[in-house]
Amino acid sequence: MRRIKELLASKGDSIWSVGPDQSVYEAIHLLAEKEIGALAVMDGDRLIGIVSERDYARQIILKGRSSETTLVKDIMTSNVVTANGDQGVRECMGRMTEKRIRHLPIVDNDGKLIGMISIGDLVRSVIAEQQSTIGDLEKYISG
Repeated sequence: MRRIKELLASKGDSIWSVGPDQSVYEAIHLLAEKEIGALAVMDGDRLIGIVSERDYARQIILKGRSSETTLVKDIMTSNVVTANGDQGVRECMGRMTEKRIRHLPIVDNDGKLIGMISIGDLVRSVIAEQQSTIGDLEKYISG
C-alpha cells in the first residue's frame, strides 16, 4: 500500500498558502492562478486553517459578502483535519470521505505542514496502483 509521503514525493512539494488577514479576493486569485482548490492558512510556520472554493461559495457568494473586504480568517475552516506522511493512501481516502472534505493538509510529527493532497490525488494514486497490479497479473498469466 502506497504511503502519503510517496505520493507527495511524486506530486512535488509546492505548498500554496495565504495569511489570515489577507482578503478573500487575494486567496481566490491565488487559487485561480495555481489552478488548485484549497490553500493552507498560515500564521508564520503554523497551520491555522484551510480555505477552499467551497468556503468561498458558501461564505461569500451565498451570503452576499464582498471578497475584496472580507478576510480569509472570516471564512476559513479552522478545525482542520490533517494526516501525516506515514499514513496510507486508502486510509486518507477513507478519512476524507468520512469527513466530506476534498483537501487534506499533511503535517510532520512536529505538526509542520509538509504538503497538501486532494481527493483527486488519492484517486489517481489508487488507479495507478490498480493498473500496476493488472499489468503484473497479465505478465504472470501470459508467463
